[in-house]
Amino acid sequence: MRVTGINADRRWSEAMPAAYEQYLVPVVFQPFAGDLAARAAALRPRRILELAAGTGVLTSALLAAAPSAEVTATDLNEAMVTVGSALAPGVVWRQADAQQLPFPDGVFDLVVCQFGVMFFPDRVAAYTEVRRVLTPGGQFLFNTWGPLSTHAFEVALQAGLERAFPVDPPQFFRTIPHGYADPAVVAADLVAAGFAVEDEQELTLQGRAALTADLAAGYLTGTPVRAAVEERGNELAVRTTVIEEMTARLGPGPVTAPMTAYVFRAAA
Repeated sequence: MRVTGINADRRWSEAMPAAYEQYLVPVVFQPFAGDLAARAAALRPRRILELAAGTGVLTSALLAAAPSAEVTATDLNEAMVTVGSALAPGVVWRQADAQQLPFPDGVFDLVVCQFGVMFFPDRVAAYTEVRRVLTPGGQFLFNTWGPLSTHAFEVALQAGLERAFPVDPPQFFRTIPHGYADPAVVAADLVAAGFAVEDEQELTLQGRAALTADLAAGYLTGTPVRAAVEERGNELAVRTTVIEEMTARLGPGPVTAPMTAYVFRAAA
């Protein structure tokens, strides 16, 4: 499976955001959303732009942590915007490409992005757009996943996919979500876009899943891996194999496992 950048993002179908929200958000994304929202609130922003907002887990956390801020949430995928706007009302939702933001210069004092920068086809171009819409001295706050080996749930998932597909297994998680895992590369891209990197931290949080089988279902039906499985056929057998492998590695649940990310803050 070769899925990259905008093309990968557009492969989200109408059904995928629901599975993503139900099975993956509470386990994988909620812990980091609370952390990123607290960091954002500490900057006392007045106008926040969120990129790659997905179904709104960070959006909701921002509303709670910084209730006086005006929040605009965007995502490239219309299906995500539809679900997110229902789950996180009280903000302005817009479909938008991070490389061509539909906003004037200098209108936000904070731009935030949770686990979205890995999907930008041209990160320097996207970061340049972020700097354009920020006020002078405005802040860009975001996180990106560490290497695949530092995310226990997705190590188990990848092992299951490799067992289900001994030849040419899907590599989406290794190459996209975990494919931008060198902090030096991230920092260099920010500098190339005109930012000054003010803070960089490695952060490991615990994910907690009630049932490993549900988590596997979330990954297989709520991410672009779904397309790879559907294209190759025999979906029930693949799902059974992945669940078996993840359960062998993690247990049936409840299960707690570490997930590592890098958090960056840069100034325009």
